[in-house]
Amino acid sequence: MPKINGNEIRPGHVLEHNDGLWSAVKVDHVKPGKGGAFAQVELRNLRNGSKLNERFRSADKVERVRLEQKDQQFLYEDNGKLVFMDTETYEQIELPADILGERRPFLQDGMTITVEFYESEALNATLPAKVTCRVVETEPVVKGQTAANSFKPAVLDNGVKVMVPPFVGQDEDIIVNTETMEYAERA
Repeated sequence: MPKINGNEIRPGHVLEHNDGLWSAVKVDHVKPGKGGAFAQVELRNLRNGSKLNERFRSADKVERVRLEQKDQQFLYEDNGKLVFMDTETYEQIELPADILGERRPFLQDGMTITVEFYESEALNATLPAKVTCRVVETEPVVKGQTAANSFKPAVLDNGVKVMVPPFVGQDEDIIVNTETMEYAERA
């Protein structure tokens, strides 16, 4: 594993630190008037989700870990476990349903997601950036209502509530950004 200096840590880097795997969430480079510069890093444990704030001086060496990313196809959910299949080897893996967090409702049958592995351990899963959903409940379209920043609430077929523009009606398909959980465009 490559070692990097403390001032080379960037958000998204995965580090081996204190006998655990940590993802750098936020990095602030601080140069105080007195003393040496350092990086104030907010870390999130990839195994249990705990957070840690740590200071790394530029002379400190940390172990950077590269995770292997594999595309996995969602098959089904069973007793709080999500079952995925590797599209190349057809091997199946089970992951806890909470690995996707609040984005879990956007997971659809047959959807391909990216799972990050460290050796053979699955640590993280990410959905595609945009997902198509159907609006099942919203206020009716009002003709002439074209105010630029007016949005109305809508309930999607997966139960998630999002704000949509006034021209989107019931039973229409829309594209939702899974990172911000907001309306992106019409499908």
